[in-house]
Amino acid sequence: MGVNSNRAEDFSSQDTTLRITTESVMPGMEIHKVCLPPKKTTLQKLKQRLGEIFFPDDPLHRFKNRTWCKKLLLGLQFLFPIFQWGPEYNLKLLRSDIISGLTIASLAIPQGISYAKLANLPPILGLYSSFVPPLIYSILGSSRHLGVGPVSIASLVMGSMLSETVSPHDEPILYLKLAFTATFFAGLFQASLGFLRLGFVIDFLSKATLVGFMAGAAVIVSLQQLKGLLGIVHFTTKMQFIPVISSVFKHRDEWSWQTIVVGFSFLVFLLTSRHISMKRPKLFWVSAAAPLTSVILSTLLVFCLKLKSHKISVIGYLPKGLNPPSANMLSFSGPDLALAIKTGIVTGILSLTEGIAVGRTFAALKNYQVDGNKEMMAIGLMNMAGSCSSCYVTTGSFSRSAVNYNAGAQTAVSNIIMSTAVLVTLLFLMPLFYYTPNVILGAIIITAVIGLIDYQAAYRLWKVDKLDFLACACSFFGVLFISVPLGLGIAVVVSVFKILLHVTRPNTLIMGNIRGTNTYQCLGRYKEASRVPSFLILAIESPIYFANSTYLQERILRWIREEEDWIKANNEGTLKCVILDMTAVTAIDTSGIDLVRELRKMLEKRSFQLVLANPVGSVMEKLHQSKTLDSFGLNGIYLTVGEAVADISALWKSQP
Repeated sequence: MGVNSNRAEDFSSQDTTLRITTESVMPGMEIHKVCLPPKKTTLQKLKQRLGEIFFPDDPLHRFKNRTWCKKLLLGLQFLFPIFQWGPEYNLKLLRSDIISGLTIASLAIPQGISYAKLANLPPILGLYSSFVPPLIYSILGSSRHLGVGPVSIASLVMGSMLSETVSPHDEPILYLKLAFTATFFAGLFQASLGFLRLGFVIDFLSKATLVGFMAGAAVIVSLQQLKGLLGIVHFTTKMQFIPVISSVFKHRDEWSWQTIVVGFSFLVFLLTSRHISMKRPKLFWVSAAAPLTSVILSTLLVFCLKLKSHKISVIGYLPKGLNPPSANMLSFSGPDLALAIKTGIVTGILSLTEGIAVGRTFAALKNYQVDGNKEMMAIGLMNMAGSCSSCYVTTGSFSRSAVNYNAGAQTAVSNIIMSTAVLVTLLFLMPLFYYTPNVILGAIIITAVIGLIDYQAAYRLWKVDKLDFLACACSFFGVLFISVPLGLGIAVVVSVFKILLHVTRPNTLIMGNIRGTNTYQCLGRYKEASRVPSFLILAIESPIYFANSTYLQERILRWIREEEDWIKANNEGTLKCVILDMTAVTAIDTSGIDLVRELRKMLEKRSFQLVLANPVGSVMEKLHQSKTLDSFGLNGIYLTVGEAVADISALWKSQP
């Protein structure tokens, strides 16, 4: 941390200088003034602070100095991004979007059916959820490459949370009502975060937490598919590792060799196609077309050989037609309302995190920006609308978005093309899925979720940050052995604990001078740095709050005691001055101010001088308003550590 920056925060032309240049300055060293920031009213400070919290990107800057007509057009573009690229749309872009839209449709149709089964919902709802939400997102969303539809993680969480209380087999209507209601609350929560600009809430799901959670969920999802791959009829509904494995071996008598042969044959085919596309990105279409190809081939196989009678279960009848309205199935009362709200919030946060992360990933590749708050509103509104049209929670899918990007998508029209393909399927092709075996849906799900196990990311966490790895491990094992929502909750608690640990136990450093320069750095980090006789220079690398003020006082006194012991052991001169480098202290509260006061009094009793170096504007202002600076005098506050050492040393030399 460099400290000799020769600057002060917010210099003011007002006469608020708290120290003056002294006559006793070392040759060649100029002592700068440390000034207060310009005076502001409480209302001005509040306005500035709220603006920094909720509007860091200043979304209204484009409206400044514009005519009313221009402001109206910019407003439409701000609310509906389709008006930004719509006027410049042409046939060349349409051709690219048609190709990419049809490509992701070939992936979306089998995935939609599979993910609905994962959520314990009727398979047709997966297709409904691949039709309406993408249309809404194409109007409201700001990402050009996001492929919208059901995703594995949200489907798993919704299915596991709802089925803990309500059985989808014994009470299918109630389960369906809760799924739609949870979707509505997920959308309401997402849209509210975007409207109120509270997107930082989802930041509590750290990268480490998500790595562990997704890996654990992928393992559980894959194990659950053993029911279909082995042909087991009576299977546990629990989502923990031990009950699932126990159920697999408990029902060995139900294993069907025909189902095993068909299932694992297509699983190998799907995994091989995925491997080919990963090794050669130009062959992305191989993995994109593999699920639909598997569905077609397996359906033809079952139909031709009539293997239904040989214990291979099939999807069965799927109704034709558009999404039926489901607003009448939303339930805002009753004993299960709390469950629907809780499920909606959890799935809403997870789907929002995935959707925004995916959108930003592909936006960075094409050098354009995705507005996080607008994305929250778009995803939230499409889920609210989806809950009224027989859809469950949807968001941006990484697999669909990757295929969309590689297929050459140029705008959100690719989502419209995909929805059109799903519409044709809903209207005319549903009877063709009657003989589709359930085992193929399990193979498709395993192939999709296996990519969520990112062992390389976990290894990097271990190498870089052990606490992050702990959060990752807690999330992974919590999902595996406890439950999906509790596993996620444990990981969030560990992440919050890490934040509290950094806040309550901030880093402090002892600093020395780099020989031949006016730069001061950590003694333990730089071999060239050496102690300055009679000075103890400490750096505090965090704000000073009530949560860490007691710790900082104890740690600073310990540094002083250890310095005195070092001086005694090495027969050095006496310690006279303690300098606190405040460069990294970005804020201070009343407890922090009390710390500075008490520390100065304690050191004064021991004949030590306490000096502050480079306090930022807000800290200076609070120290001044609390009258704390009055006790420091002319030689108690400096702009840099170098100036403090030079000026105080010169003062000592000038004294008899």
